[in-house]
Amino acid sequence: MLAKVADAAASTRTAGVAAIGFALLIVAANLVVVPAGMPSPGAPASEAIEFFTTADQPTGTIAVFLPAAWILASVFAGGAVAAVLRASTRAPAGAAYAGFAGVLLQNAVFTVVVALRLAMSALDDPDQLRTLWAVHEALFGFNGTFLALAMLGLGTAGYGAGILGRWRFLLGILGAALQFASASLTSLIATGHDRLSVLGLLGWLLWVVWLIGYGVALIRRSEPARGDAPDPGTPRKRESAHPA
Repeated sequence: MLAKVADAAASTRTAGVAAIGFALLIVAANLVVVPAGMPSPGAPASEAIEFFTTADQPTGTIAVFLPAAWILASVFAGGAVAAVLRASTRAPAGAAYAGFAGVLLQNAVFTVVVALRLAMSALDDPDQLRTLWAVHEALFGFNGTFLALAMLGLGTAGYGAGILGRWRFLLGILGAALQFASASLTSLIATGHDRLSVLGLLGWLLWVVWLIGYGVALIRRSEPARGDAPDPGTPRKRESAHPA
């Protein structure tokens, strides 16, 4: 019994660390590519052509670290689902699975986005670059759908199971709404209405904060309560449904 409790705590703690690690990696990647001149969503193709034909642009360097980020995201999502299902027999399992699907789908879509960036880095034909950039813009925009699904699903499940507090839950709902709105406006953003991309940017910033907050909540969840040394034959008291 104690071994199962310890394994569950270790799994939950690992998921929390993975969430924070994933957030820090994607922030670090953007702190490299944005100052280097990576075109923002809705930027004209001419900016993309200029960026990807620059010899020292960092697309290839950043791509080295992204597989680790996708693994961390998957570990976080799987651990969060497991924590939700362990927390209560009435946990919203459907929402948890939907959130897990959202993380996996964003991993898949962003893999294609990065592959397109690498392909553009290897080309110098403007027409080919213009075509690939248009595909990149569409996929990058629609990826907000899956970020929204991840925040909505895992957030709802975590809140319902008593893992997330109210503020983390509401933060995820707001971030999901912004990401979904941005994804729905992809066709406008990709055709030059770049001011609308601020919705996606704000949603992405909330996604990062939400990931770190969820990670901290999972790490805290894995720690035994103070002064609590449960006997193997004595079940622990169930936690309140919605901690502050």
